Amino acid sequence: MLATHLPRLFLGALLGGFLALIYGWLIRPVEYVDTTPDSLRIDFRTDYVLMAAESYSADQDLDLAQFRLAALGPLAPDEYATDAIDYALEQSFSRADLEHLNQLAIALRALPQPGEIQAP
Repeated sequence: MLATHLPRLFLGALLGGFLALIYGWLIRPVEYVDTTPDSLRIDFRTDYVLMAAESYSADQDLDLAQFRLAALGPLAPDEYATDAIDYALEQSFSRADLEHLNQLAIALRALPQPGEIQAP
């Protein structure tokens, strides 16, 4: 008895899956609104870091740059800057953009790492 209903079951599951895909992709797709920077793709994340680097180049406010980069996630800000430089080199960003990123990365690396004990 199961063997006679198996083709119908298979066809129903296939049709249901197809309708679910149509509904999810075309009728009611997911819309991301007001997401955080940590959900960005690498190209947009690099642009975000570049904007923070350009801002740092203009105002030399390293605390603000660190604050902006902290929104990208749990890694240290200098790691985001390094990742952005790597991506920018791969994608042939302009020399000025690379200089901004490099200037920010150098400033971030010069800061004491969390957990380091400093002399008074």
